[in-house]
Amino acid sequence: MPQLDPDRLFPADRNSRDIARALFETIENLPIVSPHGHTDPRWFAENAPFPDPARLFVTPDHYVFRMLCSQGIRLEDLGVSALDGRPVETDGRAIWRRFAENYHLFRGTPSRLWLDHAFETVFGWTGRLSAETADHAYDHISACLAKPEFRPRALFERFNIEVLATTDSALDDLAWHQVLKDDGWSGRVITTYRPDAVLDPDTPGFAANVERFGELTGENTFTYDGYLAAHRKRRAYFRQFGATATDHGHPNARTENLDRADAARLYHKALKGTCAAEEADVFRGHMLTEMARMSLDDGMTLQIHAGSMRNHNPAVMRGFGPDKGFDIPRRTDFVAALKPLLTVVGMEPDLTIIVFTLDESVYARELAPLAGAYPALTLGPAWWFYDSPDGMRRYRDLTTETAGFYNTAGFNDDTRAFCSIPARHDVARRVDCAYLADLVTAGRLAEDEAFDVAQDLTYRLAKKAYSL
Repeated sequence: MPQLDPDRLFPADRNSRDIARALFETIENLPIVSPHGHTDPRWFAENAPFPDPARLFVTPDHYVFRMLCSQGIRLEDLGVSALDGRPVETDGRAIWRRFAENYHLFRGTPSRLWLDHAFETVFGWTGRLSAETADHAYDHISACLAKPEFRPRALFERFNIEVLATTDSALDDLAWHQVLKDDGWSGRVITTYRPDAVLDPDTPGFAANVERFGELTGENTFTYDGYLAAHRKRRAYFRQFGATATDHGHPNARTENLDRADAARLYHKALKGTCAAEEADVFRGHMLTEMARMSLDDGMTLQIHAGSMRNHNPAVMRGFGPDKGFDIPRRTDFVAALKPLLTVVGMEPDLTIIVFTLDESVYARELAPLAGAYPALTLGPAWWFYDSPDGMRRYRDLTTETAGFYNTAGFNDDTRAFCSIPARHDVARRVDCAYLADLVTAGRLAEDEAFDVAQDLTYRLAKKAYSL
C-alpha cells in the first residue's frame, strides 16, 4: 500500500489544511530550480545507468550512512570508499539488506520522507522497506534502473528540473561540463565556483593547489596580484559553463578588509605553511571580501556556508575522507563577523550575498535583522541538519517577521542524492504552503497574497537570487 499521505505536512486544523491544499495545487508541478547542490555532472554527461539501488540510495548519501553509523554499522560495510586501502563491501544487495534491516532508524526523520517519496513516486514501489521486503525492493528498483527511462537524463527531465547547479573545485577541469556543453542535450546543468582548495590556508596541500591554480590560469600565483588575477580568470572560465554563483564553505562567517600589503604578507605566509591559526582565519575572511568585490564585477552570487565543524572525527577523515557524516553544527557569530564585508559592499543593490547557517539561534537575533537592512544580503534556506519540515517551519517563524519573504533566496536542495531532489522540493513546498495557510487563517495575510507568495518561494526567488 502507498506510504505517502497526500496531506503530509499540512496543518491539522481543517480550515488551514484546506487552504494549504489549494495553495499546493498551484505550485506542485512548477519546474524545479536547483541552484546549489553536489550531484555529479558525470552522471548526466555519460548518461549511464545507475549501477544498483545501494549505490543510488545508500553509499552516496551522508544523511543515510551517518544514521546507520550512529548505530554501530561500519562505513566499510555500507560500501563507502576507503582512502587507506581497507576492504569495503562491494555487493550491492548485501549493502541494501543492511540498510533495509535498519530502516526503522529513520522513523520520523526527513530522510524517511525523502526515501519513501523516491521509492513510490520515482520507482513505483509502495511497500515498507524492512528485512522482509529488502530483496523485493532491490529487485524492483534494479529492474527499473535497467530501463532507458531511469537513466540520469531521463530522470532529470521527468523530475521537471529547469536548471541544476553542481559545485566544483576551482581546480576542476570541468571536463564533464564540457561534454554536456558539446553534445547538445537540452537539460541545463551548470557549475558553481568553489575556491576553498586555493583560498583556505588550512587545506591540506594548499601551496601545491595554488601552484596548480597558476598552471591552469597562466598567472604567477607566487605573487598576491597574480593570485587574484588567477581567481578572476578561473571565475570567467566557470562562467563559460553557466556558473552564476560562487560557494564558500568556511568554519565561521568571519570577514576582513585588509590593505594590500597585509593581505600579501599573509598570503606568502600561507604559501610557506607558516600561518598561525588566527592568521589563516584572517586571510580566509579577507578573501571573502575580495570574492565579493569580484562578484560586483562579474555578477556572480556569493554563497557563504558557515558554521560547520567539518570532519569532527579524525579517524573517519583519515580512513574515508571528507563529507562522511561527521560535520557538526557549531555556534556562529554574524553581526561582528560580517561587518567588514558589509561595510565595503553591503549597500550594493546589484550584489547578492546568500548566507547559510547551522546555528538556528542567530536567525531572529542576527541574520534576519541584517538581511532586513542590507540590500546585498539575502538569507539562504534552512540548510543541512535543518533541511527538514520542522527546521523549515522554524526558519519561517524566526525570519519572516524581520526579513520578510523577499530577503530570502527561496529553496535549494543542496544534495548529493539525485533521486531525493523532487522529494526535498516537495517537502519545502508543502511546509511553505502550511505556513502561508496558517497566516491566512490567523488574519495575517490575505488569501490572494498567499497564492502569490507561494509562487515566489517555490520558483521566482531562487531564480532571482542566482540570476537564473
